[in-house]
Amino acid sequence: MLEELRTYYGYLFEDELLQEINSVAVYKDVPEGAQLIEIGDYIKSIPLLISGAIKILREDDDGDELLLYFIERGDTCAMTLSCCVGDSKSEIRAIAETDTKLLMVPVQKMEVWLGKYKSWRQFILQSYHDRMTELLQAVDTIAFLKMDERLFKYLKDKAMVNHDDVIHVTHNEIAQDLHTSRVVISRLLKKLSLSGKIELHRNNIKVIDL
Repeated sequence: MLEELRTYYGYLFEDELLQEINSVAVYKDVPEGAQLIEIGDYIKSIPLLISGAIKILREDDDGDELLLYFIERGDTCAMTLSCCVGDSKSEIRAIAETDTKLLMVPVQKMEVWLGKYKSWRQFILQSYHDRMTELLQAVDTIAFLKMDERLFKYLKDKAMVNHDDVIHVTHNEIAQDLHTSRVVISRLLKKLSLSGKIELHRNNIKVIDL
């Protein structure tokens, strides 16, 4: 695992920190669709992605979900970091978008490394900045884009994190992520197909206009 850490995080962290991560982190293989974090959980460790992608969701009082952002290799989740600092319960749900490999770093190490390693401090601050930017983009998307524009942005984002222009997702799953109805999604997908931005197939969607 140390060699993988050096491959994917060596440009960020000094070797001493990489060796510490390797000695304390727990390796996990997470299959697509598996839940990593549930709303209300106490966060005991911080995820560092080796491969794959995770989607971060919020839930309203009625149990309906809304996609906030994706995290990929080289990322961690700012929401889990904030819960660690305040020892508070998670306000997000994290689900593996694809088969994912990650390292779970004990929360106790986060504060120790903030003072010990400049590279770790920069990584945490940059992670906060990146996730905040994505949250603002999510707010802007909801506030200013029409639903067909939101849908197309969602499809493009999903294609990019999967590194594949062919997306295997149901209309109902899209509706849940975008907090709308399956009927609306089906209608808008047909509209996007007619405009040449996507191709609709029986079991997948191909994004043309990336």
